[in-house]
Amino acid sequence: MNEFDDRHTSNPSDNPTFDEVLSQSRRRFLGFAGGIVSLSAFASVTGCATSAPATGGEGGAAPSLGFKSVPVSTEDRLAVPPGYRAQVLYRWGDPVGAAAGQPAFRADASDSAGDQALQAGMHHDAIELFPLPGSGRAGLLAINHEYTDDGLLHADGMTTWTADKVRKSQNAHGVSVIEVEERGGEWTVVRPSRYARRITANTPIVFSGPAAGSSWLKTSADPAGRQVLGTVNNCAGGKTPWGTYLTCEENFNGYFGNGGATAAQSRYGLRTDGFGYRWHEFDTRFDALAEPNEPNRFGWVVEIDPFDPQSAPVKRTALGRIKHESATVTLARDGRVVVYSGDDERFEYIYKFVSDGRYDARDRAANRNLLDTGTLYVARFNPDGSGDWIALVQGRNGLTAEAGFPDQATVCVLTRQAGDRVGATKMDRPEWIAVHPRTKDVYCTLTNNSERAKARQPGTDPANPRPANVYGHIIRWREAGGDPAAARFAWDIFVLAGDRQSAEPEKRGNVNGDDFGCPDGIAFDQRGVLWIETDASTAAMQTPDWARLGNNQMLAANVETGEIRRFLTGPRNCEITGVAFAPDGRTMFVNIQHPGETPSERSDPAKVRAISNWPDFTADGRPRSATVAIRREDGGVIGA
Repeated sequence: MNEFDDRHTSNPSDNPTFDEVLSQSRRRFLGFAGGIVSLSAFASVTGCATSAPATGGEGGAAPSLGFKSVPVSTEDRLAVPPGYRAQVLYRWGDPVGAAAGQPAFRADASDSAGDQALQAGMHHDAIELFPLPGSGRAGLLAINHEYTDDGLLHADGMTTWTADKVRKSQNAHGVSVIEVEERGGEWTVVRPSRYARRITANTPIVFSGPAAGSSWLKTSADPAGRQVLGTVNNCAGGKTPWGTYLTCEENFNGYFGNGGATAAQSRYGLRTDGFGYRWHEFDTRFDALAEPNEPNRFGWVVEIDPFDPQSAPVKRTALGRIKHESATVTLARDGRVVVYSGDDERFEYIYKFVSDGRYDARDRAANRNLLDTGTLYVARFNPDGSGDWIALVQGRNGLTAEAGFPDQATVCVLTRQAGDRVGATKMDRPEWIAVHPRTKDVYCTLTNNSERAKARQPGTDPANPRPANVYGHIIRWREAGGDPAAARFAWDIFVLAGDRQSAEPEKRGNVNGDDFGCPDGIAFDQRGVLWIETDASTAAMQTPDWARLGNNQMLAANVETGEIRRFLTGPRNCEITGVAFAPDGRTMFVNIQHPGETPSERSDPAKVRAISNWPDFTADGRPRSATVAIRREDGGVIGA
């Protein structure tokens, strides 16, 4: 165990008090903004020149938050500021529109598995817009469908479990690609559309990169280890400069029964019961005993070309296998492609990938395989405000054959174990990552972690300062020299989320503006305003401590002043997730996921409907996740 590991397993009583950490965080924030504290410390250890982040608005002015804050809500509705309106665009069960006459949603969920393969999946998550050439008012939306509530998905709920129900559940996962256009201030889904498609848990997908064809990926159905059926638990995502969509496989472990037989399976959370999905009872590839390598075929970033519905999606193994949250793409100074990812679980890591090849804006085809060769790194956040990107390369940093890493394929499949080996910083559930459009400063949401105060768990550290971090925080860093490909960085905590009225000091946070908790989705608009989406669990929202924060919400942050203002509140028990902007900044697309979710009642549509009936509010229906288009009534720029 190296010195860094010792620091993360020390007794929590050895750490500074929360008030001390909060004070240090505020000083660090001020120092970061002025280039005095953390950046000057970084300069002292690297010898490189540093400068303060540039002001975010055009012409050097900080971007304004030009809207009235929305109050906290516990109502079953979606609220936006005065002068804005929200339009429900694409609900679970709506036809994707690849051809005329596709089946419409049935409120009693009697749609067949075949119908579901042609309809929007459940539980919309990440979303990206790809403008169509020659039109400023039309484009393709790629939308993740993360998971299913099978009690709502089937007409008779979970009273029985059959092969048809497994297939319908699988077809409600994956990704939608739909064509949309603006007509007279309203957005509509274009049907039929030659671009529209559904990618499900049964769509053929190819492997590329170091792990493709390796023994780790070979199964009885695919002895070559080159092709897998489907993608699941598609949570966050990203888009490339060459116009492809990156969808991230997160909690894939829950789909496998009879798991946990090996240490490698256990490290990724596989266990015997499959978390209730029960797919393995009728689809043996999800039986981890029958097919021990099948779990290795999930947990990847999948690249999809939305402009070519006949193209096969590709799982890019060079980016590593984790519970991927985010695949945020930016360009290094020399044109190499950089992809940031978080691993969304307590005490997991933050990663980046730097390609060997360079992006060519003049030749889309030349960029096709840029994500197959390069260097994968994991982050270490040092106590002095500096940080290191540690290369996860076979033969370096202890990743040797003797340590269980005989080749790069193994490093890519066992990425978590590689992060353990090199001493990366164990974070508080790293989720979405956003890069400032001008400064290239990087922001990452750390949703929560209530486990650091418990015995035999890593203690607090400067990057994760709260022993019971129920409200989460947002960390940010600047790469050395402002180059995303750099091997070192400077970091600070942008904000500690919380409730300033809490009686417990460590729950108050340091929010400048509207209080919030559990930051999850995050993205910058073109002006440099940071949009933050929250995902407090249903259980958390039912506690007295959470009453003052209400339903999950979206907020806007001026990263220059630190001001945070509430822009949107969602219906009951939903998650706010995914955000994309039209090129002119006058439309925002947002996803509302799992309205009405209540784990103890999810098998009874009537009980769920009593909690939330959004957005249809029909007497015999059920709540439906949906994509929403938000515009200003005067047609102006969102948030300005």
